[in-house]
Amino acid sequence: MKRLLILLAALALVAAACGGDDATDDTSGTTAAASDTTAPSGDKDTITFVVNPWTASALNVAVAAQIVTEQLGYPTEVITIDENEAMFTGLADGTLDAVLEIWPSGITDTEQAFFDDGSVENLGGLGAIGKIGWFVPQYVIDERPEMATWEGLMTQEAADYFATADTGDKGRFLGTDPSYSQYDGLIIENLGLPFEVIFSGSEPATVAELDARAATKDPVIMYWWTPTAAVGKYGLVNVKLPEFTPECGASGAAADADVACDYPEDPIFKAVSAKLKDKAPDVHAFLSAFTITNADQLEMLPPAEIDGEDVEDVAADWIAAHEDTWKAWIP
Repeated sequence: MKRLLILLAALALVAAACGGDDATDDTSGTTAAASDTTAPSGDKDTITFVVNPWTASALNVAVAAQIVTEQLGYPTEVITIDENEAMFTGLADGTLDAVLEIWPSGITDTEQAFFDDGSVENLGGLGAIGKIGWFVPQYVIDERPEMATWEGLMTQEAADYFATADTGDKGRFLGTDPSYSQYDGLIIENLGLPFEVIFSGSEPATVAELDARAATKDPVIMYWWTPTAAVGKYGLVNVKLPEFTPECGASGAAADADVACDYPEDPIFKAVSAKLKDKAPDVHAFLSAFTITNADQLEMLPPAEIDGEDVEDVAADWIAAHEDTWKAWIP
């Protein structure tokens, strides 16, 4: 997802999963972090996985890469890259092999063209169902039950409740990373809500802000998504917006000025380079079968996001505990 992506979360954790210093990916022109390439015995091509800058993506890739290396004998490389057109260009030309968490609501027309021309292959559902939306902590709903729906946000009283020094007489809507797929400013404008989007800049910054506000039960309304550890830890409640429709969703993906509805549920899917099937048919078959559900992600996310465990270690623990599951993926 792009993340409408969007989910779920720390860039520092993702960087730890990649195990390398930041470097510029010459193929994509974006900032990337490359892990040390594992070098198992045998003369096999390196399989390059894309990690997007959220923790669930890093965990999915860590599980897959460890199994590909240890069971199929391929060296692996992990590249951290924003979910954008450069990622699809890398998949199309074979520089990148696989991305394991794409949120369909974030696919633009330009990105869809890569699937349509066959250069990037949709490898089917990951197994997890994502949902981007507007979230508030449960204590906000306990104090102001009307805030559970967008109609309750229409008043000046609601704006004052969420206002900060940055927003004056408007309520602050806390955005995350502005590169994520999001159209909250358009929703606010088209619904006539007295709010202003203020971006934190990153997931870690959003989580830090949420943690500080939750400690004193200060109100906050924010762009977020599930499944993420933060939803459980902070009791986040998904605010009800006008019902999603395909027409409205298309407007959102195209950044159309008319968008005024909720984000859809996202059946997350995997994508690979069309060249992967010839390059490594057993890896292609493995990734086709590879499945990570909401329950799997929610099992791994709290140790990584809340307890601060290394993503690679969390993935290894999951692999050790679910041998019967992943053995069925091996071709």
